[in-house]
Amino acid sequence: MSDTVKKQRKLRTYPDLERAAFMHPWDIKATAALHKVPGFDRLIAKVMEYGLERVLFLQNIADNVRVTDKMFPRLHRYLQWSCKVLAVPEPEFYISMDPVPNAYTYGHTRPFIVMTSGLIELLGEEEQFYAVAHEVGHIKCEHVLYTAVAMNIATLVEILGQATLGLGSLLGKGLELPLYDWWRKSELSADRAALLCVQDRQVAMRSFMKLAGGANKLFHEMDEGEFMRQIRAYEEADESNLNKIYKFFITAFRTHPFPIMRAKHLDEWITSGEFYRISGLDPNEA
Repeated sequence: MSDTVKKQRKLRTYPDLERAAFMHPWDIKATAALHKVPGFDRLIAKVMEYGLERVLFLQNIADNVRVTDKMFPRLHRYLQWSCKVLAVPEPEFYISMDPVPNAYTYGHTRPFIVMTSGLIELLGEEEQFYAVAHEVGHIKCEHVLYTAVAMNIATLVEILGQATLGLGSLLGKGLELPLYDWWRKSELSADRAALLCVQDRQVAMRSFMKLAGGANKLFHEMDEGEFMRQIRAYEEADESNLNKIYKFFITAFRTHPFPIMRAKHLDEWITSGEFYRISGLDPNEA
């Protein structure tokens, strides 16, 4: 979608949209599974008790630059649009000097978004809007408390182990795999929220292709059809049990799904018609 078209078409907003209407079923299932794991509620309590949320918030203010209407105003507009579309209170937003492309949302009582300079450099303007909207989507889906647990899992396991003479460490170790599993699946819901904000399939797919290829300057040489064929090749590699085991080990401790899998799941949501039903958009426009 060109800037001219974007200016001509006003973004739709969804003030009454419930998160359950668009969340990925894997996310919902993984969240339910987390609550059944012994020790999970205790880890959440420790996040609040030890003030880990506050520590990272203060560190973030000291080390990063806050996005406002006068500081990085274009990024601030993306934040405002995303919050208006999804009916989310505007969180604080910071840019971190870090060449590694990344973004995250943290803080249960006072959520804030951080995006690295590496991600800004990698993505074009419309994809940056998608990235900001993705983080706002995490807030809409109420992922931030569990993210705080996931980001502090090593510290929490150590604290819990000391408090329970080592027993807590065993419980904490058993939480790591289901917590990482939830973390990856929560990204699929946030991708859906981001698409509801940018309202353009091509913007989402360009974002995934750049995240997978890692070079903004080479994007003009990339082909979406080839990208989707690569997704099918990865799926077809499940022919043997050995390949399934390999896939488990290369994904078990990842915080994000592979970009090709994120593209696959979002494309399935679009082609199923669910995206158009929820968004009310015309398939010929989005």
